[in-house]
Amino acid sequence: MKKLFLFALILLISAASLGCVNGGNEVPEKGGHQVGADDEAAVAGLVESFGSKLQAVSLQAPNDLVNESIRENYSDFVSPELLAKWLSDPQNAPGRMRSSPWPDHIEVLSMKELPDFAYEVKGEIVEMTSTGVAARRPVTLVVEKTVNSWLIGAVTIGAYDDNNTIVYRNTEYGFDFSLPEGWKGYSVLTGTWEGSAVEGPQSGRIVETGPMLSIRHPQWTAQNQRQDIPIMIFTLDQWNSLQQGEFHIGAAPIGPKELGRNTGYVFALPARYNYAFPPGYEEVENILEDNPLQVD
Repeated sequence: MKKLFLFALILLISAASLGCVNGGNEVPEKGGHQVGADDEAAVAGLVESFGSKLQAVSLQAPNDLVNESIRENYSDFVSPELLAKWLSDPQNAPGRMRSSPWPDHIEVLSMKELPDFAYEVKGEIVEMTSTGVAARRPVTLVVEKTVNSWLIGAVTIGAYDDNNTIVYRNTEYGFDFSLPEGWKGYSVLTGTWEGSAVEGPQSGRIVETGPMLSIRHPQWTAQNQRQDIPIMIFTLDQWNSLQQGEFHIGAAPIGPKELGRNTGYVFALPARYNYAFPPGYEEVENILEDNPLQVD
């Protein structure tokens, strides 16, 4: 009887053990690999690693160079199907659109488990300049389980969120100006530049004028003035005349510095605009070093 009892007890223990393995807590498999509790960390790590590669893919380069960069930087993170889609249409791949701001990383905001061993990841592409965060852009990724790893199967980039993106857009003259996050709430003042004739009967008299816009930091006050970002606007003819020495602006021996141009205008920085070195002038210098003005 004792032997029968021991044998029955062993059978009961074995059955209970099998129930724990194959019962309601069974861990599903795909491709021979289990999907366990560490999946979310693995998926988040994949997305963050992919996000760190975005700045390395310059979409301004010729298509053959863009394709080479896409293969080099994205192959370890995305599915072969998505990689092939981007290689056939590289301008619709994620990457760096301009020198500044640049996509620095992806912040993961939320994750949702999908059927067939996949996750939907929502996050933001954080764009930076040398002075800090310049913009945030929503992104949604679908990450799928494969035989050996997780891979990104789809990427959808949304429109810029105006609440997070600090970009001054001037539709009248056709340019954008990117600002750090700390400039949220900036203001724009409108003034006029004046150019005087260099020689001839009108020497010393004002012969040319044009608009000058000043982007002002939100912390500027009459008691605590900060450095503005001044932008002079010239027609192409005015700029050519200035370069030929037909008129001059101010008393500085050097003229304005070109920031950019489109088909109608040249945008320039006044000479010695920060001669008084007011608070914030170093930040403005750093902003200008990142080529923040982009034309339409």
